[in-house]
Amino acid sequence: MPEKPIAQVPRELREFYQKGTTALERQNLDYAISILEQVVLREPAFLEARQALRAAQIKKHGTGGGFFKKILGGASNSPLLAKGQLTLRKNPLEALTVAEQILTSDPNSSSGNKLLAEAAMGAGLPKTACFALEIAQRSSPKDQDLRRRYARALGESGQVDKAEEVYMELVKESPGDPELMMEFKNLSAQKTLVQQGYEALADGSGSYRDILKNKDEATALEQENRQVKSEDVSARLIADYEARLQDEPDNLKLVRSTAELYVQKKEYDRALEYYQRIKGSAHGNDPSLDKAIADAKTRKLDHAVAQLDPTDPDYATQKTELEQQRMEYVLAECRERTERYPSDLQIRFELAELCFKAGKTTEAIQEFQKAQSNPHRKIQCIGYLGQCFGRRGMHDMAVRKFQDALKEKAEFDDQKKDLIYHLGCSLEALGKKAEAMEQFKQIYEVDIGFRDISAKVDAYYSAGGS
Repeated sequence: MPEKPIAQVPRELREFYQKGTTALERQNLDYAISILEQVVLREPAFLEARQALRAAQIKKHGTGGGFFKKILGGASNSPLLAKGQLTLRKNPLEALTVAEQILTSDPNSSSGNKLLAEAAMGAGLPKTACFALEIAQRSSPKDQDLRRRYARALGESGQVDKAEEVYMELVKESPGDPELMMEFKNLSAQKTLVQQGYEALADGSGSYRDILKNKDEATALEQENRQVKSEDVSARLIADYEARLQDEPDNLKLVRSTAELYVQKKEYDRALEYYQRIKGSAHGNDPSLDKAIADAKTRKLDHAVAQLDPTDPDYATQKTELEQQRMEYVLAECRERTERYPSDLQIRFELAELCFKAGKTTEAIQEFQKAQSNPHRKIQCIGYLGQCFGRRGMHDMAVRKFQDALKEKAEFDDQKKDLIYHLGCSLEALGKKAEAMEQFKQIYEVDIGFRDISAKVDAYYSAGGS
């Protein structure tokens, strides 16, 4: 359901909204909040009412808050946040209501506004998501994840030019992120439509399918932008692209799209031919292109493993050999990219992660220590360093690293649970069982199904809590 302008809202709710805004103008904040909360509850798509409600809440609570206020607010809202995340997929409208309950006491809550944005996107309210993410970004203007969500929401709401500006900034910061490049690329189709004068998108009164005169063109556009394409659609698009390349041989965007389609069809050699065509051009020095080539070669090896016959007597040997080849290739290729782009901390993080998975702990430590200069990977790097020290039996150093990472992490998401879990395990290894259990219980209270938390805590209490 798209957002509703005030003219589409039932008369009764319009009158309540006007009473609420009048109360807000007169600084009667509690009365304004109580009225506007009811309007938003009954009409979730009424964005103007939600904006007025938030303005009243922010006036009442202030634009920010001290450190202790944030900590106490986050602790009190943890059960609500967990409830909202559980209902998000099944009932986004209910999750919207839960998010508003969090924002009642802290309208600037980053986790509350993120939940509101996710729920709004799930309910088909992208402009509401943009509004929530704009508030969340005030306290974390450099948070790349928040900005990516914001760019997606802008694109969904038809604000394509603004979305493009955000994506351009993100790409400059992380030029080696292939998923980011793909999102940016997929925005181009929307921009083309907007530039051709389809203003109906911007105000939410139309859709791409409605505004295109030719329905076949609408279908083709949807198919082209669908990330996972069916076999017949991929084959048709490849035929179309290759025909166009006869007339536009220097259209590198088209060449890359063709390569990506061949990857989806698992025709990796053909995909690599097209990627190498770009590599040999003047625009071949591109970290995202190198990553795409590496991904294609890696998928080729994965496909070879999948094609093995499990009933073959040599299956285990063949599988081990191919997996070894894969690991050696991805490590060598990532090292090469790190040397080619030494200042790209995203690539260095990838190398560190690969070394960690390959059991090359010393090299992983060195690379994570360098990669943590990337503000978007800092917490992950510190957490990985803690795991590396734990592998080497340096559990006291591991504890310090996990504690350092947790100081940087406010939101109680899966990443924070993972850090708390590893901190508990390191404390266990040091013989500090009571301190370890305090960590495990934090997770148990909000997510009983996380890893083996249930077994750990249940065993502790079965033994008499000692």
